[in-house]
Amino acid sequence: MSAETIATIWAFLIATAVFLYVCMDGFDLGVGILFPWIRGQEDRDVSVNTIAPVWDGNETWLVMGGAGLFAVFPLAYATIMPALYMPIILMLLALIFRGVSFEMRFRAETEGQRLAWDRAFSWGSYAATLCQGLALGAFVQGIEVEERAYAGGWWDWLTPFSCLTAAALVVGYGLLGACWLVWKTEGELQDQARGLARRLGVLTLLLIALVSAIMPFLQPEFRERWFAFPAILAALPVPVLVVFLGWRMFKALRETDGHPWRDGLPFLCALGLFFLAYTGLGISMWPMIVPPELTIWDAAAPRDSQLFLLVGAAVLIPIILAYTGYVYWLFRGKVKHGEGYH
Repeated sequence: MSAETIATIWAFLIATAVFLYVCMDGFDLGVGILFPWIRGQEDRDVSVNTIAPVWDGNETWLVMGGAGLFAVFPLAYATIMPALYMPIILMLLALIFRGVSFEMRFRAETEGQRLAWDRAFSWGSYAATLCQGLALGAFVQGIEVEERAYAGGWWDWLTPFSCLTAAALVVGYGLLGACWLVWKTEGELQDQARGLARRLGVLTLLLIALVSAIMPFLQPEFRERWFAFPAILAALPVPVLVVFLGWRMFKALRETDGHPWRDGLPFLCALGLFFLAYTGLGISMWPMIVPPELTIWDAAAPRDSQLFLLVGAAVLIPIILAYTGYVYWLFRGKVKHGEGYH
């Protein structure tokens, strides 16, 4: 295989790892985002127990995405990191803070301690999601590069567009969390989650539309992908499918009745919305890895390094997928009061 082919394969692998992280860690961050609206300590315990068996494994894909970028696209890594140091460091600190509070809330000896750790869990979820959204918005908006190095300022990541994407990601993760709780819980907690999912679903669709309307005007290359003929023919199915999935999600939320498939359908529709948003981002950016300057082939490591790492990935990725799938299957079904991983 040529170096260009291997780099393309790696680009898809890293993009897939990032998407899997967004999907899997998105719903457990979403549960933390919903904590202020979940009434009652018992319901909050059930909510946390729905994600307890899987939450730390979900972050495997974040590690893979970052490590893959560092190893296979070192120029992109060396350019992106200086531009996004602040939101990425704050995100990692928030994830650590959130992980500690996740475990400590079950070991609290008093109601006041439990409430304090609940707040820490929620604040950590908000902070991590906001930082991810800020980093995404700054990345999409473009990173200034001169002579193959970052040439922007310390605060370039903080813009109106990055703040918009941060807000959109908080709402989107909240939707994933609400739909997850609809699937994994029952009774009053499921009713709460269903109501939250309806409201967050409306906001998510509005924010998808707003971000999508702004994006083509961030870079000339983006505009060509969405408005120039015949490229528009490839991009047109995305907004159509977003409308369809949004309609199907709201219909599914009305039909939830305790049946595993029907209760899980809103979550699948929410994941589909994220996939379509991610697909739209890919249509806009391909083959850029650091917009608007660097393509994946500009930033790729030497062919032998890519190939060596690809062999290792071909072994490890199926193993990771297998044990992840097994854990989700093992802890399938509804989580009831008084039951759970802890």
